[in-house]
Amino acid sequence: MSWSAAAGTAGRDRPVVTFAEPEGYDERGRGLSLVGRVAPRTAAAAACMVLGLGLIGGAVTGSWITDDGGDATAAGSFSTAAGLWHNVPVDELFPPTVLGTGAGPGGADRSWTRIAVAPDTGCADAFDPLLHKVLAPVGCRRLIRATYADATQSYVTTVGLLFTKADPAGMTALARRFTNEHLDRRTDLMPLPYAAKGTAAERFGAHQRASWAISVLTDSPVVAYAVSGWADGRTVDTPQAAADAETSGATTAAAQAGLGNEAQGLADRVERRLRQTIAGPATEKPS
Repeated sequence: MSWSAAAGTAGRDRPVVTFAEPEGYDERGRGLSLVGRVAPRTAAAAACMVLGLGLIGGAVTGSWITDDGGDATAAGSFSTAAGLWHNVPVDELFPPTVLGTGAGPGGADRSWTRIAVAPDTGCADAFDPLLHKVLAPVGCRRLIRATYADATQSYVTTVGLLFTKADPAGMTALARRFTNEHLDRRTDLMPLPYAAKGTAAERFGAHQRASWAISVLTDSPVVAYAVSGWADGRTVDTPQAAADAETSGATTAAAQAGLGNEAQGLADRVERRLRQTIAGPATEKPS
């Protein structure tokens, strides 16, 4: 509608109402001008919906395309680790010389020389009976061991890698049990040393064990460990786990002598070598 007023004209004192040309109606009784306005809006809404669906679909497709296959990679690494005991030369897992920067008491540097390598065997004579029972659920595929002496040949340490028959779930369950029950600190759950004749470790037997460390890996079917003692064959009445012997204020003979550092330092570096071997040369980092 339009409004107009003819001011000053006789008989025309009130506004005059005029009507525009009728719009007409469609078959549903709607004004044609309304139909004209609704149609573009409907088309615009439909276009937005199509565009939104396209973006969502593109995002989903993109997530499929960029999937990095992490699960497959982890499974492959786990499988690769299971065969390292016979696929990798001994020098790669147990190097002739191991350097331990900052591994000694107070952050002192250490170095160890390999003095004996045990033949790969089963696990029957490698652990205390109760530890053997605890490890039984993951099985024993193969055990490899080597014994090292420190630079002064005052201390000897046997390191071992137990290759199990377990899958990732089995290794995770065992690791959880060790953590929850503190099994790595119990003196009745200790690995046995490898006392090679004709070496500084010749008198390194069960009663000479002073400290030890055990690590249950969950990304590989492997249990890594180390056990240390004096090279002169002295007996130890109360061994102490490396995690406790390394703590500030520890006063046991093993702690004061740094034998906890010997066990933990070698165990850590052998485990690190294992992981680097699994990862391959492309991703190795210097220790």
